[in-house]
Amino acid sequence: MRIGIDLGGTKIEAIALGERGDVLLRRRVATPRENYEATLGAMATLVRETEAELGLVGTVGVGIPGTISSASGLVKNSNSTWLIGRPLADDFPRMLGRPVRFANDANCFALSEATDGAAAGADVVFGVIVGTGTGGGIVVGRRVLGGRNGIAGEWGHNPLPSPREGEWPGPPCYCGKRGCIETFLSGPGVSRDYAASGGPSLGARDIAGRAAAGEALALATMARYEDRMARALASVINVIDPDVIVLGGGLSNIDRLYGSVPGLWTSFVFSDRIDTTLVRAAHGDSSGVRGAAWLWDEP
Repeated sequence: MRIGIDLGGTKIEAIALGERGDVLLRRRVATPRENYEATLGAMATLVRETEAELGLVGTVGVGIPGTISSASGLVKNSNSTWLIGRPLADDFPRMLGRPVRFANDANCFALSEATDGAAAGADVVFGVIVGTGTGGGIVVGRRVLGGRNGIAGEWGHNPLPSPREGEWPGPPCYCGKRGCIETFLSGPGVSRDYAASGGPSLGARDIAGRAAAGEALALATMARYEDRMARALASVINVIDPDVIVLGGGLSNIDRLYGSVPGLWTSFVFSDRIDTTLVRAAHGDSSGVRGAAWLWDEP
C-alpha cells in the first residue's frame, strides 16, 4: 500500500493506493493555517487513521507547496508561509517513525499523470497547474526531475516570454519580481485582465463562459490568455522538448485551450514540426495526492 499526502494551503488530503493504483481510501481535513506543529499533527493523524482503518502499513509520500532546500534541509518557496524555514523533512519522518519522501506538489501532479494518467507511457512529461497560482513539474522516465536546487519546473516564476505592448514590466508577483508567467496565467491574472479591459470582477471560469457565449470583451481576454500560454509553453518545449504537456488546476477545464494553444505556439518553437501534445489531466484534483503516493514507485 502507498499513502500519499497532499499538503495544501486550505486542506490536507490523504489517499491510499493499492498495487495497481486502485484507491483504497481517501480522506481530507482542513489545514491548520499558520500553525506548523498542528499541521504536522494533522498529517500524522491522517496517516495513522488510514492505516488503522485498512489494517495495513504503507509507504508515505508528501506533496508540498514549495520544496525542501538541498542546502539547508528547510522548506523554501512556499506560499503556505508558515512552512518556510521549517525542517519538515526531518520532523515528519521522526513523528511517524519511518522514512518519508517529499516533492513539490506540481512535481507530484506531473508524476501522477505520467504514471497512470493522461501522459501514461510518455518518456518526458511537463505538468502544469494553472489555478490560483501557476506551477510546473518535470518527469523523465517516470522519475521526478527535482534539479540541483530543487526548483526544476518552476516555470511560473520566469518572465513571460516575448512580451507584447503593455506586458512589460508586468504585474507584481508575490515572489517579489514583476511580470512572472504566474501573474498572467493564474486565475487572478485572467480576472485582472478582464477587469482592466472594462469588465466586472469575475472569476476565470465565468469569463471563459462569457467568451463561449460570444461576449466580445471576454473573447478578447481569452485570446490574450491563449497567446500568453502559447508563448510560455513554447519556451518549455524549446528547453526540454516534452512528449506531452498536461494541464491541471481550475483553468485546465477551459476546453478551448487544447485546440487554440498548440496552434499558436508554433510561431515560437524552434522546430519545423511540433509533435508535443497538450492534454487535460486524467485524474483532475486527485493528481497531486496520487503523485505523492507514487513517489515510492519511481524507478
